[in-house]
Amino acid sequence: MTKKIFLLLLFNAAVFAQSGFQIARLKYSGGGDWYNDPSGEVNLLNYVKEHTNIKVVPEYVFADVSTDDIYKYPMLFMTGHGTVKFSVSDAKRLRDYLEKGGFLYVDDDYGLDKSFRKEVKKIFPEKDLVELPFDYGLYHIVYDFPGGPPKIHKHNGKRPQGFGIFIGKRLVLYYTYESNPGDGWVDPEVHKDPPAIRELALKFGVNLVTWVLTQ
Repeated sequence: MTKKIFLLLLFNAAVFAQSGFQIARLKYSGGGDWYNDPSGEVNLLNYVKEHTNIKVVPEYVFADVSTDDIYKYPMLFMTGHGTVKFSVSDAKRLRDYLEKGGFLYVDDDYGLDKSFRKEVKKIFPEKDLVELPFDYGLYHIVYDFPGGPPKIHKHNGKRPQGFGIFIGKRLVLYYTYESNPGDGWVDPEVHKDPPAIRELALKFGVNLVTWVLTQ
């Protein structure tokens, strides 16, 4: 690993706050549509820019899990409807990224759950996804979400849930199920969500970005 890449591992919230916070879409193998709805991150970061003093880079970029590109970004966003497949080296790289300060947000876009729960065990075989309590700081840091993640899309009609994996006290991986905030971030004509629902999803995204920078 080069010195440049190594330095990028030493994530520092203040540095990213100065240069501009950026989210990278995580490209993974397995056949799932990791690339769907690319306007989401751009719209979210523009919303963050408009409603906070956080400096952002509202551009769509992706980082392949099989490369060291993931180390360039403080936050990775993973979504899709299908199968996820992490190789041994992919899982090792993701664990290293998370241990060194990175953050992974995973949003089930309907159909990802079974595959993701299996593959995340390759990253942290000794840890379980745990549901975050409704009083957890992520749900209240900027906007108040007293019931946890918002219900943006119906999916199977189950209650929305937010799960996490921690290293020490730091949340390093957050997973939303039956919630799907990511769909609410995209251009309005894509899913035709009502403005109030899109606003709810974007506000939740502000909480996510703020939590990454401050926890």
